[in-house]
Amino acid sequence: MTPRTKKTIISLLCLPLIIILLGFLWPEAKLIPVKGANKGDWAENSFWYEPWGTSGVHKGIDIFAKKGTDLLATVDGLVIRTGNWPKGGKFIMILGPKWRVHYYAHLNSVEVKKYDLVGAGQKIGEVGNSGNAKGKPPHLHYTIVTVYPRPWAITDETQGARKAYYLDPHIYLTE
Repeated sequence: MTPRTKKTIISLLCLPLIIILLGFLWPEAKLIPVKGANKGDWAENSFWYEPWGTSGVHKGIDIFAKKGTDLLATVDGLVIRTGNWPKGGKFIMILGPKWRVHYYAHLNSVEVKKYDLVGAGQKIGEVGNSGNAKGKPPHLHYTIVTVYPRPWAITDETQGARKAYYLDPHIYLTE
């Protein structure tokens, strides 16, 4: 193996580590994702609330607003998925700083597509009541999931082991 080949291999092995590190160093601008909303527009203790339908526990918060209210990106990030699911209805998933996925559900409309880069505060859709929120007051279901486990967050609650991957959006937005 030549010295040049060794250098190339080392560089290729270091690249993923550099990318991972940059994800943690990426500055995080946190914004409430519903235009004009404040912490009085959601129940602060609704994260991990049970019983919650077929999902068992509520893994996010519901921010209530009029149907059609602008949905804003909470952070700078990359849209990794959009679509329509039976429970979440129209949804958007954005990979943001610190390798966190921000999930926005029950939307009236989606105004971004997969692989779009978005900035914090950019309009990405509208609040609605799609999916299993049909017939209920319009709101945004907002969840934050980490792509790496946080073992210290595990509890003995229902599905408490899964808490290793979920952040409480109320605490996240009000810190």
